[in-house]
Amino acid sequence: MDKTAGNIQPVGILTKDKSFVTRKKIVPVVFITNRTFLHIPRDGISLLAKNINRLIQDKIAEYHLDTAPEIQVDCDWTSGTRDDYFAFLKELKQISGKTITCTLRLHQVKDKKKTGIPPVQKVYLMCYSTSSPLENSGKNSILDVNTLKNYLSDIDHYPIRNIEAALPIYSWGIVTNHLKKHKLINGLSIKDLDKSQFKRISENEIEIEQDGFYFGSYLSKGFRIKVEEISHDQLRDVVRFLEKKIPNFAIVYYQLDHRFVQGQNFNF
Repeated sequence: MDKTAGNIQPVGILTKDKSFVTRKKIVPVVFITNRTFLHIPRDGISLLAKNINRLIQDKIAEYHLDTAPEIQVDCDWTSGTRDDYFAFLKELKQISGKTITCTLRLHQVKDKKKTGIPPVQKVYLMCYSTSSPLENSGKNSILDVNTLKNYLSDIDHYPIRNIEAALPIYSWGIVTNHLKKHKLINGLSIKDLDKSQFKRISENEIEIEQDGFYFGSYLSKGFRIKVEEISHDQLRDVVRFLEKKIPNFAIVYYQLDHRFVQGQNFNF
């Protein structure tokens, strides 16, 4: 859900491929932008909860989904939107009759006095996005373990104890042009950099030596691509750290794309 031209409306609604079949119970997940809750009127909160619940029920019926009695809400709320966002979570729980859970970002843990504690019984701790991929930094923006440990140094005192840890298994390429502007190409790995038109700069970065279409985009000579991906050692380090902080947490993986799942070792 997002707010555009003052109107709150669904964006990127779920679609289902005919080949998709599963016996697993599905948890409906709704992403809501933070700006959706900026200056939202009180009756707008109730209306938003009703519309989202109706949309979820419509999609469950349309695709004949077997769902869990839970709705997960993903929002990067801030100190300025927390009260309205928390009111929305309570409203959605009352309207849907479901258990409402939500995502928890790293800064929301570290700055919990400002961002507040959401009125839910379970949170999904997002153990990734430790920095912006658009910054000129030598760190891995998907996951820098030392940065994550700094953000979560006090996670053992977080009031909500039912926590699931979301670990990243995705990768991407950060393209930098001549003006130092960036864009992302999802799903790239280091092995994709082995092309004759590329000059290797480092293990995970190349410079393009010939204009052309690469990975679905037209890229010019001199552009650079830096690949960021996650190693098993990084994930194991995060799991070992969390084991000392959080009792009996479950792990979920982002994202379960076949490109990222194949060949993964999920034993820690």
